[in-house]
Amino acid sequence: MHLPSEIIASAEAIQEIRRNIHAHPELRFEENRTSDLVAEALSSWGITVFRGMGKTGVVGRLDGDLGPGKMIGLRADMDALPLQEHNNFAHASRNAGKMHACGHDGHTAMLLGAAQYLSNHRDFKGTVIFIFQPAEEGGAGAREMIKDGLFEKFPCDAVFGLHNWPGLSEGHFGVTSGPMMASSNSFEITIKGKGGHAALPHNSADPVFTGAQVVLALQGIITRNKRPVDAAVISVTQFHAGETSNVIPDSAFIGGTVRTFTLEVLDLIERRLREISHNVASAFDCQAEISFARNYPPLINHDNEVEFASEVMSELVGKQNVNTAIDPTMGAEDFAFMLLEKPGCYVFLGNGDGDHRSVGHGMGPCHLHNPSYDFNDALIPVGVSYWVTLAQRYLAKN
Repeated sequence: MHLPSEIIASAEAIQEIRRNIHAHPELRFEENRTSDLVAEALSSWGITVFRGMGKTGVVGRLDGDLGPGKMIGLRADMDALPLQEHNNFAHASRNAGKMHACGHDGHTAMLLGAAQYLSNHRDFKGTVIFIFQPAEEGGAGAREMIKDGLFEKFPCDAVFGLHNWPGLSEGHFGVTSGPMMASSNSFEITIKGKGGHAALPHNSADPVFTGAQVVLALQGIITRNKRPVDAAVISVTQFHAGETSNVIPDSAFIGGTVRTFTLEVLDLIERRLREISHNVASAFDCQAEISFARNYPPLINHDNEVEFASEVMSELVGKQNVNTAIDPTMGAEDFAFMLLEKPGCYVFLGNGDGDHRSVGHGMGPCHLHNPSYDFNDALIPVGVSYWVTLAQRYLAKN
């Protein structure tokens, strides 16, 4: 690896910030302490701070000493998850039922590390915008910051994001052009029938039986309606009905998620989900009420920015440690909203396989959204170096 010695030397101090954030997790749109910490750090380094975008978002603006030029946006997410942490190390969560189980504490700390370094090395032309975003976990904080005028106030020429990634070798990078993460959508189907005694089913319109047929039929969309080369997932995750063993209920509830890489496939799935639910319900003398929510769009990387980011990653960790054709994931990420507004690139930074050890404590399971998860502090100098080099190289381009 070719990492700046100053960044390596500062990693321990950034680690302390990361663990401070980890110990005080806050859920979406409640990141008040975290936002205060971020704003105070940026201000102490002479970076102009703007607050209130997306409720609890923080934006830092750093202008180079060499005059006006391009504007690059670097984004980190700040929110935690509603999980009870199972770790017992010193920086474990002190907020019951809340935990940084996705590594957003690490993302925030690494971007702060980059802000500190760049504030000390302003020998560049142009502007760096540090975007500390709230509510990535289901709150669409990126969309809310955009609604509040993020890109009107800070007209970035390009935006970049990063996420630590379990299963990818520690310190390696992964990226791909085009769709990299899926759209996230949810549906609810209520089957309304006619209840009655379970011993006399012919006198009822059974919503449980009907709902079961709907669940099975929905998978026909995947296998028989969409093209086999178009990736998509329909997962039914909820089925609630009835209260006792000898009564057929009046209704049944079905809920789940749909993931796609294109809006065209999403349109097809929503249309067929509605048609199948209505028609199957009608076939068994029931009715279907359906709601379908489009939560996050697919995250689609831009070709030129992927090529540029890949060059930076290769410079830092070696071309052999950068996978530029990593498999897209059906997970979702609201940085997708920013990529709808601006050209940019989102990358994965390998967190390892869970057998490594970070500085000062043993790592638990390396799966995201796991109550024993902890961000791998060994990534801090790599992530900080990526942000710094990315900004410097981008602003130096003609």
